[in-house]
Amino acid sequence: MATPCAVLTMSKIIKPFWGGRLGNTVKVFGASLTGHREKSTFIGENIPPPAKYGGRHTVTLIPGDGIGPELLNHVREVFRFSCVPVDFEVVHVNSALEADEDINNAITAIRRNGVALKGNIETKHTMAPSVKSRNYLLRTSLDLYANVMHCQSLPGVQTRHKNIDIMIIRENTEGEYSSLEHESVSGVVESLKIITRNNSFRIADYAFRLAREKGRHRVTAVHKANIMKLGDGLFLQCCKEVASGYPDITFDSMIVDNTTMQLVSKPQQFDVMVMPNLYGNVVSNVCAGLVGGPGLVPGANYGRDYAVFETATRNTGKSIADKNIANPTAMLLASCMMLDHLKLYDHASSIRNAVLTTMNETRLHTADIGGQGTTSEVVQSVMRVIQSKGQLTAEL
Repeated sequence: MATPCAVLTMSKIIKPFWGGRLGNTVKVFGASLTGHREKSTFIGENIPPPAKYGGRHTVTLIPGDGIGPELLNHVREVFRFSCVPVDFEVVHVNSALEADEDINNAITAIRRNGVALKGNIETKHTMAPSVKSRNYLLRTSLDLYANVMHCQSLPGVQTRHKNIDIMIIRENTEGEYSSLEHESVSGVVESLKIITRNNSFRIADYAFRLAREKGRHRVTAVHKANIMKLGDGLFLQCCKEVASGYPDITFDSMIVDNTTMQLVSKPQQFDVMVMPNLYGNVVSNVCAGLVGGPGLVPGANYGRDYAVFETATRNTGKSIADKNIANPTAMLLASCMMLDHLKLYDHASSIRNAVLTTMNETRLHTADIGGQGTTSEVVQSVMRVIQSKGQLTAEL
């Protein structure tokens, strides 16, 4: 029988290892932690489902492919150890099947629970054109229109650039990912890029509201309106219209190819970035590489009614699966974002600070960032830090 656990009433918040932009507020990977309970719910986010069954939350867990299953097992291990009041409903999605039954079951479970934590589901380009990406179906079926990634330098990780602190807001439901393509005549394929005023206005408003909520000062719209004058032109026009309602926030725009060059040259110039779907995919991966790689950065997908949390760059990591060498940081931090969403702030800060202590002070790193630690060793270190801070825990 599991060790009885009580809900934490107080958590010691570790001083951040780098300077934030919110004065005395600790700001780490999408969370703003103030002195006690001044955490506000961002206007653009959905309201999390209420806890039930004795104050416990039920969360849909989708293991996915590659390193997803093992990393999510470690998240469950840390949650059990830390007595987090979350129960997981595990739903497996087989990416090798062309039928939609598995992903429909997952979507139903998320609708039931309101929140999910997932590994990436592989999309094989060798499958029939009629088979849509399971990740795409999940995001569009639940209208998870805003993908949010907070890309931040970690003092314990050696990188070319320092002091990076960028929030990337990616439109998540249309653009080149609309899965509308056909072969008009033999050898000629047309792929449709869908840009709508409603969705462009919605994501732009989300970006500006988030910028104001987090005390940010600048929003940059990324586009290619010089070539796609109607599609990206509409997106840019919507951003300009929304910007006019936020005089306290500076607005500018940048063409996507110049954006990638500026990111690798001087990433510190960016604050909040908003962009259509495909550009968001490219920019997110570039930014993850700038701060140390895909194993470090968490991500979230928000809609009006549901929220799904995962690693920011959505890599399956098949080549390193089941080798005990994958970096668990991104998935652990994604689970912390989920706990913040559920208003379990003490548990979120406890796990997040333990992860960052292991990364920045203990300097126990996996091979992807130049270390020799295994996945299990990093997770064990995180749990030891949690225990050392006097938190109520189960047996290590």
